[in-house]
Amino acid sequence: MTELHEHTALDQYRLLQAGEVSPTELAAHYLGRVERLNTEVGAFATVTPELAIARAGVVERDVPRSRPLWGLPLADKDLQLRAGVPAEFGSRAFADFVPDESDELVRAVDAAGAVSLGKTATPEFGLPSYTEGLAFPPARNPWNLELGAGGSSGGAAAAVAAGMLPFAPGSDGGGSIRIPAAACGLVGVKPSRGRVPAGPGLASLAGLGVAGPIARTVADAALLLDGLIAPLGYPAAHRYALRAPGDDGPFLGAAIRGEGRYQLGVMTDSPWDDWVEISIEAPAIAALDQAIGVLDGMGHGIERVPASPEPGYADAFRTVWQAGAATIPVDGDREALLEPLTRWLVERGRTVPARQLAEALSWLTGFEERVIRRFASFDAIVTPALALTPRPVGWYDAVDGERNFAQQVQFTPFTSFVNVSGLPAITVPVAETDDGVPLGVQLIGRPGGEGVLFSIAAQLERRSGRSTRHPALWAS
Repeated sequence: MTELHEHTALDQYRLLQAGEVSPTELAAHYLGRVERLNTEVGAFATVTPELAIARAGVVERDVPRSRPLWGLPLADKDLQLRAGVPAEFGSRAFADFVPDESDELVRAVDAAGAVSLGKTATPEFGLPSYTEGLAFPPARNPWNLELGAGGSSGGAAAAVAAGMLPFAPGSDGGGSIRIPAAACGLVGVKPSRGRVPAGPGLASLAGLGVAGPIARTVADAALLLDGLIAPLGYPAAHRYALRAPGDDGPFLGAAIRGEGRYQLGVMTDSPWDDWVEISIEAPAIAALDQAIGVLDGMGHGIERVPASPEPGYADAFRTVWQAGAATIPVDGDREALLEPLTRWLVERGRTVPARQLAEALSWLTGFEERVIRRFASFDAIVTPALALTPRPVGWYDAVDGERNFAQQVQFTPFTSFVNVSGLPAITVPVAETDDGVPLGVQLIGRPGGEGVLFSIAAQLERRSGRSTRHPALWAS
């Protein structure tokens, strides 16, 4: 008999709608898996079984079945506030913090009818691209527990890959959805700036951070994204005049159909190339070549994108990244509880002159324009998802902030510039290493081009067959 977690999130939604399983039964099933597996995987920072079962009962009684995520379990990233649930932001400095009010993204998933099982692990304040802070055990890659799950939505990705959740929302300010999704063999979507009303990026410095889904399949990712965009059903209720161009969705249809032929560009250079040595490992190149071969065989136009050096990118991005850390609300005695990388970023950020920050923001705005012009003749751009295979737990320098930052860039040079540009992107698993660790590619779309990305990603998914493969602990 098929276990509930073996169904896709979309199939679980259909079972819920048909009354073949109840929200309470589904939540209990996943809570059982969390209890068995989380100690080994480190995906959850906080588990709230009593609240989850109570919430499932409320959904059954009081929430209309028409809501897009009705009865489906998920978990909040530990950067999001949920009233009455600890919010530690992955930091020892907030070990005792319990908020009185919920963030808008949390309210959105509740309105969509979802059932939260707790909080997924994140590194301190979501700053690094790996989830190995001092406040919690490291989030490990379910495909190989010696490897990290990536970050900063590493706990979310580890939970989905291990079958502890059907899917999970994450946040992405420089790759924090796509990096762990790629590392754990999942689909990760960074929406266009302004696309998700509750996580549009418009309130963050340089418009970097947006909310989006991590899922096992392209259709599951679209299902969750639709729920994040329009929790009460379309049309979406946008709060800002500035928003992503094109139709809001729904995107599930495009992800299911997977239709169309497109003009695709292939890119292997990055705007970090002038700042640090970037070497793309052979397995990542092989995965890219495999994806290109599949897409070419399906009739898509394939063209190499000429390199376009951007020697000012590293200085501008680092200035904004450090300035963003300056706003972390930790002062006085609590500063001693910060981890070395966070403390380095905070100290650097608090010394950034206003003129330097203004110049960096202006430079990045010009960069956004140049990137969009560079990609204008293509429906989507294909890059490696990661330059290196998933890193071992403990690989990153825990003391030297400069070296740590360079290591993160070398691991994932193809993600942050997409945030700066406000473009949509999706990572899709297409291959694996000789040791069975998944490898993927990233597709970058035009402004507002999520629908095209879902169509292409669905085609890649069908040909690769990766969505039906699971790590060994899946059967636990």
